[in-house]
Amino acid sequence: MSLWHDWRMTRISIIGLGAMGATWASKLAGVPGVEIVIIADGPRADRLAAEGVTVNGAHFDFPVVRPGEVPTAPADLLIVAVKHTGLDLALTQARHHVGDGTIVLSLLNGITSEDEIAAAYPTCHPLASITVGIDAVRVGQDVTYKSFGRLEFGEKVNTEPYSPQVRWLASLLEQAGIEYVIPPDMTRQLWWKFLINTGVNQVTAVLEAPYAVVQTPGPAREMMAATQQEVIAVAKAKGIGLTQADFEAWLGVLNGLAPGQYTSMAQDTLAHRPTEVDIFAGAMVRMGAESGVPVPVNTDLLRLLKAKETVWALA
Repeated sequence: MSLWHDWRMTRISIIGLGAMGATWASKLAGVPGVEIVIIADGPRADRLAAEGVTVNGAHFDFPVVRPGEVPTAPADLLIVAVKHTGLDLALTQARHHVGDGTIVLSLLNGITSEDEIAAAYPTCHPLASITVGIDAVRVGQDVTYKSFGRLEFGEKVNTEPYSPQVRWLASLLEQAGIEYVIPPDMTRQLWWKFLINTGVNQVTAVLEAPYAVVQTPGPAREMMAATQQEVIAVAKAKGIGLTQADFEAWLGVLNGLAPGQYTSMAQDTLAHRPTEVDIFAGAMVRMGAESGVPVPVNTDLLRLLKAKETVWALA
């Protein structure tokens, strides 16, 4: 497949039409010439095909393709927007949409999904990325957000004039009106987002509370900060240059989020769904042991969230 054609003839496949995936689909749908399909199966596919999805009051009926269906051509861009707990299945279900040179953009949390995608699709071109400042929430088929935030993306190391894949995606994002940044060191940025999520996602998940609980001084904000200081310490031991300035930068982002909105992980605990604790506190406990860095707050969060999941399983 020759990927480098006019961006106005672009095939985009999206797997995972939750709050994040639906918000991105709604933005990209406004680009002339872009064709979007949603990969889904079972009752979820039936609901999407019958009801579509609504984002900030605008209704969208995206074509739904089931995993067994083979598209006429691979996607130019595959967006993976599932939870990490569903990544293995998603990569199996999306395999017909990936060809030589297909760009794959992971909107997942954590610091490992790009490597997992590269292992599953050896001929694709995964780009490292993080989303910053999005506060989308999904209830049924309705998605709302106040802040779309921005995408930070690129190769692991980026120097101008950047790779053809990075330039191509940047052009598409500009047409969609999506703010983006191409950092020189994406590994460091992945760790910055890991710092964010390990603190705010887990603390709000345990408390089943919105952003407001950590936007003002108090015990919840203190626990979030303590969790994130452990990430900085582990990162330092691993040679990743996170500093206190990165924590302060996060507080600037946090202040701009809608106080009444919930992190994706808090939405999971409210709905009694399995959480992503293994890629946050679980990863921190493992890396802390490897690095000789104590991580007591993450250890407690791992126990608390695993205990919640055990209680739900007994219900």
